[in-house]
Amino acid sequence: MKMINLAITWGPDPVIFNLFGALPIRYYSLLFAGGLFLGYMIVKNMYKKEGLDLENLDTLAFYIFVATVLGARLGHCLFYEPDYYLSHPLEMILPFNWHGGTFNYTGFQGLASHGGILGVFIAIWLYCRKTKEPFFGVLDKVAVAGALAGAFIRLGNFMNSEILGKATGTDFGVIFKRVDNVARHPAQLYESLAYFAIFAILLFLYRSKSMKVGKGFLFGLFFTLLFVARFLIEFFKINQVAFEDGMTYNMGQLLSIPFIIGGILVMIWKRK
Repeated sequence: MKMINLAITWGPDPVIFNLFGALPIRYYSLLFAGGLFLGYMIVKNMYKKEGLDLENLDTLAFYIFVATVLGARLGHCLFYEPDYYLSHPLEMILPFNWHGGTFNYTGFQGLASHGGILGVFIAIWLYCRKTKEPFFGVLDKVAVAGALAGAFIRLGNFMNSEILGKATGTDFGVIFKRVDNVARHPAQLYESLAYFAIFAILLFLYRSKSMKVGKGFLFGLFFTLLFVARFLIEFFKINQVAFEDGMTYNMGQLLSIPFIIGGILVMIWKRK
């Protein structure tokens, strides 16, 4: 990182090294996995504090990991690029493509947080059906960890020089040299910092002995804060796909609105 004309120039290689000379290990992958692992450790401490069965936690972690990746991947494919992926359905779930007669490893290029959260929601419902744990009690704990995981994922986007912010129009900002020479809003960092703050708020409230609300209130607060932040920060981002250019609000903002409304309704329902 270096200072040029008051802007930070940023452009690391997203690949740290190639395992066995063929499998790329990326900063994004490590940050994604690291966020999930830290979230797992936080929920584990909550399980211990509440005297819950830790064996069930391993099942929950597996469900959430699969649902996060699958939901986020399908969310991107169906919300943002449905025409392409509906005609190449295997590329939705496989990190490879077959173009020009060659088989290429691409990784999962495109993950949508809205789809990931919907996937996790379904996974937790299935988990609670199996273990008979209270649905909203599990959602509260996962919400705290989810905010932290989201912060790490956005740091991964920053390392990838993706999900770019709009040009600042000044000498201040971040120049993503792998993309262009324009000083831009570091929208990934804005979002990551917002998620770290939400994590701190939720963790504080979870530990607070003065909290007299029903199970599910923290989950509702998580949805509300997370997607209000997402809605506002989208104003600093460039659109991800071309069809958003003619829209007053982009796809990320439109998808955030029902989550915000749902979060508020859950908080009202669970306020006592």
